[in-house]
Amino acid sequence: MKKFQDNVGALIDPSCCIEGNASSTLTGKTFVLKDIFDVKGYPTGFGNPGWKDTHPIASDTNTSVSKLLNNGASLLGKSHCDELTYNLFGNNFHYGNPINSASPSRMTGGSSSGSAAALSAKLVDFSIGSDTGGSIRAPASFCGLFGIRPTHGVIALDNSCGLASSFDTLGWFSNQAELLKEIGEILLPKSTESVSLEKPKFIYLKEAFEVIDPKIASTIKSHFSKFGEFEEVSIGEESLVEWADHFRILQGSEVWKNLGGWVSANLESVSPPIRARFEMAKNLTIEQIHHSQNKWPQIQSTIYKLLENNAILVLPTVAGIAPLLDAPNEELEVYRKQCFQLLCIAGLCGTPQINLPLCTLDNAPLGISIMGAKGSDLQLLQIACDLFKQ
Repeated sequence: MKKFQDNVGALIDPSCCIEGNASSTLTGKTFVLKDIFDVKGYPTGFGNPGWKDTHPIASDTNTSVSKLLNNGASLLGKSHCDELTYNLFGNNFHYGNPINSASPSRMTGGSSSGSAAALSAKLVDFSIGSDTGGSIRAPASFCGLFGIRPTHGVIALDNSCGLASSFDTLGWFSNQAELLKEIGEILLPKSTESVSLEKPKFIYLKEAFEVIDPKIASTIKSHFSKFGEFEEVSIGEESLVEWADHFRILQGSEVWKNLGGWVSANLESVSPPIRARFEMAKNLTIEQIHHSQNKWPQIQSTIYKLLENNAILVLPTVAGIAPLLDAPNEELEVYRKQCFQLLCIAGLCGTPQINLPLCTLDNAPLGISIMGAKGSDLQLLQIACDLFKQ
């Protein structure tokens, strides 16, 4: 099995290599795996050396990884991720930043940073990551990749490290829409075909384009306009700022419930920035959590109505091109908050979303997303293929 020279800092464990079955669907294709998914006989690091040291070698392999191997794809290593996957930019305090080959002066994005970096450098054919709050979609946009966050709950997350179970999903990257779909046909349940998107109706989400700079909004719309004229829709009196805060609270409450005990017992192993994020999660009040839980169904209802009748929501994936590697923290925090106004929608609603590498700005990739109703994953993948054939 041919390995590759990791010249972009994508891998945490290059020894985790397994050859796929011969003469199958994906035979000859290669991939890397985000280091939150177990592979029997190898450690799972979760982006933190302390986690790796306090957890046993994996005794089983994640189901989706087994499916890919059984279908012929060969695993060429485990890839870096943000620390405990609780970050968006790919700048791991312990391991550094993988290189974004599409724009080397800019961040790769996280938390699926190494998976995106390996694919951006064309070291593998596809890569596996995860998405809780944007960890597939943000790096896909930053690195100019196709990337999918599937419908929440349709792909099992057995033998993996969890962050917030109500939002965690396995996702994947590809440089080709057809291959993105081919992987989906292996990993996604066939029951998703019950949702019909034979004649999709594209709609722009007004508030999503208001989050970003008008120049960026104009660039995105002008590129997508080649597919036709589309209706603009609104979430009404709702606010994406408030939605993002509800997501922060709901996610944070689950993060602390799932990982707070380990973090408290291993504080010296956790970097200051991530420790501060856990402190925020720890200090969320019962009143905050209950308020967001009560608002959650209303948010879902708003989006589900917009996605009725084969509608496909078009929105910016993130708030702009990838931040520069030396961007000041104050600038990153403003950008992060803008991004989460866009990324929180699929998280709160459990809907599938695909980043399309459709345009660039200032010589850096700029993603556009399409979002469909829950369960429309395979149809959304086909739409991505159709759009890139035009």
